[in-house]
Amino acid sequence: MNIHPRFNYEQRIGQLKEEFDFDLVALALVQPAEQRFGLKWEYTSGNISNRYHRIVLQTGKGVAGNVFKTGKPFLAVTVDEIRMKADYFNYPIVVAEKLTSFGAIPLYKYNRVHGVLLVAFRDERQVTPELFEEFRNSVGPKFGPYYNKEMVKQ
Repeated sequence: MNIHPRFNYEQRIGQLKEEFDFDLVALALVQPAEQRFGLKWEYTSGNISNRYHRIVLQTGKGVAGNVFKTGKPFLAVTVDEIRMKADYFNYPIVVAEKLTSFGAIPLYKYNRVHGVLLVAFRDERQVTPELFEEFRNSVGPKFGPYYNKEMVKQ
């Protein structure tokens, strides 16, 4: 289901995956009000299963839920940072896709978070702060109908 047919999300996340050699790039979008504004992973490149389709997160739960709630990027250079906490299994995309390092940024529309863009590795490679910043700059201020608030001049 392509919500915005003029923008090819699969193609763009595929480009990001190739450009940075990420193992996974995924886009979660806010669901309509009748679905309680949950977040659902809609588009992926590099997924190892289709389990991500069943993940629906509420505000504050999981990677997408935390980014949605805070409106801020989330970087885990190693999943050990969250694995040490008792809530590791509250991050279903990390478990389902066997991620070892990830970063996610909020995507805004009408001054509200409407999407979350996740990049990740499954091996010893890490999404370092430098790589994460390079990725964020590559996304730029626009991502389809959404914008990267940190890239837009206030």
